[in-house]
Amino acid sequence: MRLEALRIPPRLHGFDGGGAEVFDLQIEGAQVVAVEPSRHPARGTLLSATVDAHVHLDKNYTVREVGPAEGNLFAAIQRIAVHRAGWTADGLRARMERALAEAWQAGTRAVRTHLDWIGTDAPASLAVFEELRARWHGRVALQFASLVPLDAYADAAAGERIAQTVKRAGGVLGAFVYRNEGIVHKLGRVFDLAQAHGLSIDFHVDEGLDADATGLRSIAQLTIARGLHGRVVCGHACSLAVQEDAFARDTLALCAQARLHLVALPTTNLYLQGAWDRTPVQRGITRIREAAAAGVRPSLATDNVQDSFYPYGGYDLVETFGLGVQMAHLAPADDWLDTITLNPARALGLEWDGRIAPGCPADLVLLAARDPYELLDARGRRRTVVRAGRILAKTE
Repeated sequence: MRLEALRIPPRLHGFDGGGAEVFDLQIEGAQVVAVEPSRHPARGTLLSATVDAHVHLDKNYTVREVGPAEGNLFAAIQRIAVHRAGWTADGLRARMERALAEAWQAGTRAVRTHLDWIGTDAPASLAVFEELRARWHGRVALQFASLVPLDAYADAAAGERIAQTVKRAGGVLGAFVYRNEGIVHKLGRVFDLAQAHGLSIDFHVDEGLDADATGLRSIAQLTIARGLHGRVVCGHACSLAVQEDAFARDTLALCAQARLHLVALPTTNLYLQGAWDRTPVQRGITRIREAAAAGVRPSLATDNVQDSFYPYGGYDLVETFGLGVQMAHLAPADDWLDTITLNPARALGLEWDGRIAPGCPADLVLLAARDPYELLDARGRRRTVVRAGRILAKTE
């Protein structure tokens, strides 16, 4: 198969483009075998298949039962807690399958989901996840992180049991971190367990607009002290946006030193953070541009879909990218396409980082966008998905 006259964003180049902007690709079997400058004007934009570094497959599509928690994170948490008591394997399987089918059709090749983990026993969602991970192998690579309240780790026996289960299931150790009492000690327990069991870590951290929420800073400092550089992912970090500039810069410098992976979630945090009794002035998105300037190339991810945390949306990372571009003023847009390809691939430790080059997998997304401005319009988002060198059949 030959793909012709396609723009490949410079950050996705795994080859020497020689200053060219438009390229032709030759695909044989499941690999790209050649990339060469094209003699034709661009007819589209080529990306590696996208990577969604932060979702909640166990919660999605429940908003009709729980209702939307407008602007109230902890109300959303409480509503899901009540609903979770009635979760069944069949219900979880149906909702999770629906999400994966949508992500697959949109061109996503890997997903990390957070699974609500209340108590020391594995949640019902874990067995369903393991079943789906096997079933979707070769199409969407699935990872999970345990979403445990940080305070649970204060109990050494409970933390050990959680870590053992996560290790057995091939997962990532996670925690919800927000202005906890004794936060450094409790975070230290998570790091202790990760090191003892050889686990990577993924935190929900500082998901609010309180300037005194400084978990991100503590996590960066602990990552450096423990030598876990590059093995820690932090999602949200909304409070960074409302802290003093000098303090935020110092925190981001620590994050860069720790090689921390930062994931911004524009849909959920723009919906949940800020006022609902007037037009919101403060908005729930972290300092994406400042993070990149400090050497922390961020990711954009889906987060919640049609639940109490975010009652809208779906699993199309290109649409999420468009919202992130607008809300964080990411320009030119081409320069930020690594937020849904390279950066999350590295955060998840995938074998292929998503750079396009001879020898790379032919797992690609061809967008109709002929320039950066069309990336955000309906025509430009039209796509052809190529998986293992074959065009994926379109569905309605």
